[in-house]
Amino acid sequence: MFKTPRSFSYSSASLFKQCPRRWKHKYIDKLPDPTGEAALVGTFAHDVLEQLCEQEPALRTEAKAKEIAGKNWTKFAENTDFKKLELDEESQRAFRWKTWEAVQGLWHLEDPTKVAVEATEQKLSTSLSGVPFFGIVDRLDRNKDGLTVVDYKTGKVRNDNIDQVLLYSAAVTSQTGEQPSKARLFYLGNKEITPQIIETDVSEDLIDKVVEDLSDTWKKLNADLDSEEFEPMPTPLCGWCSFIEECTDGIEFIKKRASSGKLRSDAPARSALGL
Repeated sequence: MFKTPRSFSYSSASLFKQCPRRWKHKYIDKLPDPTGEAALVGTFAHDVLEQLCEQEPALRTEAKAKEIAGKNWTKFAENTDFKKLELDEESQRAFRWKTWEAVQGLWHLEDPTKVAVEATEQKLSTSLSGVPFFGIVDRLDRNKDGLTVVDYKTGKVRNDNIDQVLLYSAAVTSQTGEQPSKARLFYLGNKEITPQIIETDVSEDLIDKVVEDLSDTWKKLNADLDSEEFEPMPTPLCGWCSFIEECTDGIEFIKKRASSGKLRSDAPARSALGL
């Protein structure tokens, strides 16, 4: 029988719901799962915005963000995951421009000099309906109605991501005794995506719903851990799975998509499977 994880995050729960087999390869087998360029853009932008929002309100300017980004770049360029991308000089310039577009997106959404930031990168470790939940909130703001949970996104807009900030709201409530009044997703934008905010008022009903879903996922995970059986769930996302070569069902699914012309040309599984 496999050991039960000491903690369960939103990303871990989402991965298990997406594909239990992929979860096993990542968290139990510990197979290599390289961080892609898009995720690293998000990491760099998050770091810059974290440091920016730790400044006094009047200093939270675009000029200050550029200064922080410049100072951070030298260290980031030595990041192992970044080096694995093997970007040439031109591609590195393009990467840096993508990160700046993401950082700059903040000013399309708010004036950070007027925000009452209570905490950045707030760690949350608590029990939610018996689930040992762990998460890190990008930002906690103080508004006239109370706390606002804020999470930055640099990828495509997904309405289901609101569950993440609602879970964070549940964890903040559990850990501090104060229930946030609002939960917000900041989609920072890029050439393809217009910056936008998705927001919801936080209610006990919404919190109960996401915590119940987390609990159900936790129970299913533990059932798989007990049986040591993790069923694969092939979807188009298999084209971007780092473990595609380990999954017979995934290979068969991807080959069928390729033969029918449905596999995107940029799917890494093409080269991994020689398609």
